[in-house]
Amino acid sequence: MADLIRITDTQMTELSIFRSSLSEPAFLHYYEPEPGVFFAESPRVILRALDAGYRPLMMISQEEELGGETGEAIRRCGEIPVYVGSDDITAQVLGFRLIRGAICVMRRRALPPAAELCRGAERVAVLENVVNPANVGAIFRSAAALDMDAVLLTPSCSDPLYRRSTRVSMGTVFQVPWTYLPSDTGYVPLLRELGLRSAALALCEDTVSIEEPFLRETDRLAVILGTEGEGLSEGTIRDSDYTVKIPMSHGVDSLNVAAASAVAFWQLRKKRK
Repeated sequence: MADLIRITDTQMTELSIFRSSLSEPAFLHYYEPEPGVFFAESPRVILRALDAGYRPLMMISQEEELGGETGEAIRRCGEIPVYVGSDDITAQVLGFRLIRGAICVMRRRALPPAAELCRGAERVAVLENVVNPANVGAIFRSAAALDMDAVLLTPSCSDPLYRRSTRVSMGTVFQVPWTYLPSDTGYVPLLRELGLRSAALALCEDTVSIEEPFLRETDRLAVILGTEGEGLSEGTIRDSDYTVKIPMSHGVDSLNVAAASAVAFWQLRKKRK
């Protein structure tokens, strides 16, 4: 059972990790050389992280939100300290106001290699240099909802376990297997070695429409999405099996990468037997 502790002083030593001046990337290395920690914000995100087997360390909860999903999250976290205070008090500790009741420090896990993740996968999303954490979270939510079996990210992508990513994804980052590719470029041959054909979403002249039936009929397909500003690298476009474009109207040239991912995942999803 969790140990509920009232916050009597916002400078309590026990709360130092929540007040830390460390950036989120620094928390990746909190227990170096072992994986570090991340912050799961909102009870739904916490519950989905618990469902995926992540281990909680400590939590802050608003006293007004101790029932419902927050109460369930607290019960499921077991014997960890849960620091409780008013909305104003928790905001003073954290430096921001909680959106939905609670935030939990959780241990990261070692990531699997791409080959292990893609074994048997029919649809894989690949993110190249997508640096906005909100976009990464939104893409994961679409990937979970629209039958992507895994997500691969290049090293320059925003981390899926950043607080904003997990919150925007509603915790679906814990429901879709993911890992990092070894480099930001030149990874398409690796996809081919893993048995995946590649469809690069890009604004090029030499493209096929995403509506082409053969794309959906492809047995194993990696759907590659590029950074918000510049899109995919020339090397990725050149190396991919197909360059694919979403038809636009009213003079619009492209969609935001998160919106494009939802369209692409829906259109290119594999028909399940």
